[in-house]
Amino acid sequence: MKAWILAFATSLVFISCQEKDYKAYTNNPFLFSKTVKKLNDVVLENNFAPMVASRNYAYASIAAYECMVAGDSTYQSLAGQIKHFPVMPKPQAGTSIDFPLAAMLAFTKVGNAVTFPEGSLMGYYESLKQSADSAGMPSDVLKNTVAFSDTIVATVLAWSKKDNYAQTRTSSRYTVLDSPGRWVPTPPQYTSGVEPHWREIRTLVLDSASECMPVRPPVFDINNRNGVYYKALIEVKNIGDSLTDEQKHIADFWDDNPFKLVVTGHAQYAVKKFSPPGHWMNIVGIAAQKAKANFSATVAAYAETSIAMFEAFISCWDEKYRSNYVRPETIINKYVSADWRPYIQTPPFPSYTSGHATVSAATAEVLTAHFGENLSFTDTSLLEFGIKNREIKSFRSAAAEAAMSRLYGGIHYRFDNENGAVAGKKVGELVIRRLRLKK
Repeated sequence: MKAWILAFATSLVFISCQEKDYKAYTNNPFLFSKTVKKLNDVVLENNFAPMVASRNYAYASIAAYECMVAGDSTYQSLAGQIKHFPVMPKPQAGTSIDFPLAAMLAFTKVGNAVTFPEGSLMGYYESLKQSADSAGMPSDVLKNTVAFSDTIVATVLAWSKKDNYAQTRTSSRYTVLDSPGRWVPTPPQYTSGVEPHWREIRTLVLDSASECMPVRPPVFDINNRNGVYYKALIEVKNIGDSLTDEQKHIADFWDDNPFKLVVTGHAQYAVKKFSPPGHWMNIVGIAAQKAKANFSATVAAYAETSIAMFEAFISCWDEKYRSNYVRPETIINKYVSADWRPYIQTPPFPSYTSGHATVSAATAEVLTAHFGENLSFTDTSLLEFGIKNREIKSFRSAAAEAAMSRLYGGIHYRFDNENGAVAGKKVGELVIRRLRLKK
């Protein structure tokens, strides 16, 4: 009898240890951040434009969030809060589900579906399941978790297909008109305007793409040397001609050009880095770790941040292709110095407003709401590209620095950055006001 009791007690301890082991593996905010980074790497390797990347992150993060919500009663679904977002499937009654694993599986599967090449993330998807199994997750729990995650994935993907993305893939390209003050392609690629129809993508929280429209840019006037435009133009050149090492580091650190073309004689090659949304998604993980956020809080921060970035890009691109404002490089080359080049490479779309300033300001508001005004941290995001870390005092200071980096880089006027930041802050504030994640 004593032997039977001892054996029974031993088996209970073994089962308890197994359960503890697999939950320690899955209920891990650092593992979720690693999962986000896997999508970030796919986005980087396959040259997704920044605004398209924001869509990839948003849908994957929303799917993860909805899985998390199903297992955490302190949070609530986004159904009814973002446009046309349906009520999510509920877990089957009486089934044991590991909701953190479901969130990571859903993030990975949606991320895989909205990117290319096909199957890029499915190896990682399988490794998540295998690791949970190895950590001791019972087979029925793993089966139930995968099944529940798949219902969320299917619902989110069906909703995502109605955002007008497919239709804008076949829209007409940007028409280049060489008229005074209007944007034209810039060296070295001379690429046509990227995503001129992005304003037509369905917004999630904003009433329309133009809800946070910035003020009108200065009138283009190259002849009035005392005018707002000419002074802003010369400021770009003067700063670019006398950059300090610190200013160069800021420009390099926030460059976030996903596809820089380097031309050396007859040779050409591309240098890849994170796009602005990829950089900010990395920052979310760093901030969550510094704040010691739990799994649910980490997932919620990623989700709301990605939604803010998605909205900010739609808002900014609405303005870019409304004003069609010329880049500083074009006018400096034509009227001031034919061989002048900006410190960083000018991206292929109109100047007003700055995308990085807009998106960074929106993101900073959301992250401040999640982690506070004074969370300082070391941003290590660019180490993998050989660029040293920066010490960040707050999210808002990071956003201000990201905006200013575009002036140091020589690719934006000061008014592009300042007015973009104002509009982006409005976007972030609206996202915070209109979404209620916590009950």
